[in-house]
Amino acid sequence: MKALAIIFDGFEEEEAVAPFALIRRANIELVIASDKATVIGSHNIALTNIDILKNINYKEFDCLIIPGGAHYKRLLIDEYVHEIIKYFMDNKKVVAAICAAPTIIGKLGYLKNKNYTCFTSMNNDFGGNYIDEKVVVDDNLITARSVASAILFGYEIIKKLLGENALKAIFAQIYEK
Repeated sequence: MKALAIIFDGFEEEEAVAPFALIRRANIELVIASDKATVIGSHNIALTNIDILKNINYKEFDCLIIPGGAHYKRLLIDEYVHEIIKYFMDNKKVVAAICAAPTIIGKLGYLKNKNYTCFTSMNNDFGGNYIDEKVVVDDNLITARSVASAILFGYEIIKKLLGENALKAIFAQIYEK
């Protein structure tokens, strides 16, 4: 399994790093991509060694992950990011978005007739069914509400890509008995 994550300056660090660490712990290949090799989060934490998005063949991936944060404003207007989201949604690949990021999917029309969640104050009439939960899974779409949901968000991505047994194996690694 291969996952592609997109982050730009202003991404929410916890919504990115917590799921990314869990995904890598599950041995899912994760490529983190942006428009530059160092990206600064909303709390001035830098992630380095980031792949350049334009150099990635996004069609080779099974899952797209979009953390939230102020970078969503940039994602809302980036036509290449829209192309990637459309490809994943149209091809029924896994798309995981948290906090502000589901609103991008909604503005592209992909929340119609879907159950979803997002940062509560950002919910709009996207034509779907907003559910006031931490994480909502509807077929190939995983959405999460906020920073407080980041770890649960990562769990659901692992479960969707590798199954319940893989998620139980992660639990065995990270929880004390």
